[in-house]
Amino acid sequence: MSRLSFENLRSPAALACFLLTAALGFGLDQWSKVEAFSKLSHGMVVMPDGRPEPVNPESVSFIPGWLQFSVTANQGAVFGIGQGRRVLFIAVSFAAILFIGYLFITSGRQRLYQIILGMLLAGVLGNLYDRLKFGYVRDMIHALPQWPNLFPYIFNVADSLLCTGVALMIIYSFVHRPPVERVQPATSVQ
Repeated sequence: MSRLSFENLRSPAALACFLLTAALGFGLDQWSKVEAFSKLSHGMVVMPDGRPEPVNPESVSFIPGWLQFSVTANQGAVFGIGQGRRVLFIAVSFAAILFIGYLFITSGRQRLYQIILGMLLAGVLGNLYDRLKFGYVRDMIHALPQWPNLFPYIFNVADSLLCTGVALMIIYSFVHRPPVERVQPATSVQ
């Protein structure tokens, strides 16, 4: 990665890789949530204990035994960890946005890396939007429903972008080798 410079903020190619990926990912996440919740529930209700629940939720099997759509409201983070810690997750999301922005600014001309950062930004923004607007994250994708003890979690497109982005970032860090700066030998004046 290069030193802190604001070149990427003026580079159409860098901005396109980063912001178009983020915009497409965010749009897909929000569209899928709206579609799933409008077709698989009849609104939301707040239970006496304060938990939001879908009204008459339905499930649709997309690939029988492998993938189904079921709506749920998640007040926690990944895998439902930290239920009810909304303010903490909002703060962490803003910190993540700043960190992703820093990584973009310092990414030089690494276009693939900028696309990966756009995926991460889309995931953070998708779930942050839900937390700010609804107070919970809308989840609807249930992988491996025939094996509930293997993977009981329901997730969304933003979660998929985050997990895929992190995995790709790890792979990229092993595969990508930054260019080595060559040191010019000093010439002596005679």
